[in-house]
Amino acid sequence: MSIESDMIHVEVVYALPHEQRVMTLVVNRHMTVEEIIQTSGILTLYPEIDLSKNKVGVFSRNVKLDATVRDHDRIEIYRPLLADPKDIRRKRAEQAKLASSSATKKA
Repeated sequence: MSIESDMIHVEVVYALPHEQRVMTLVVNRHMTVEEIIQTSGILTLYPEIDLSKNKVGVFSRNVKLDATVRDHDRIEIYRPLLADPKDIRRKRAEQAKLASSSATKKA
């Protein structure tokens, strides 16, 4: 097998609220997700990324850091959630209930 056939094209993506960083790389097909992320230099640009805490995925599917990828895969680094979705839904339901009960009392 030639060296060229061992190389694949991948993207490493990290999205912030007002910025999205997409880095396109040509890497060895045997590299792990973690090795590709380290090679990309994105950890230097965004020191807040902690691979022991931030989850990663390929095309919106969670993967482990030791996973390998295929040609043209997009490796995504996910930011932690700011709030628990269950808590947000619960608070909205409580607010809606209060709003409807106060509207009923006024009528």
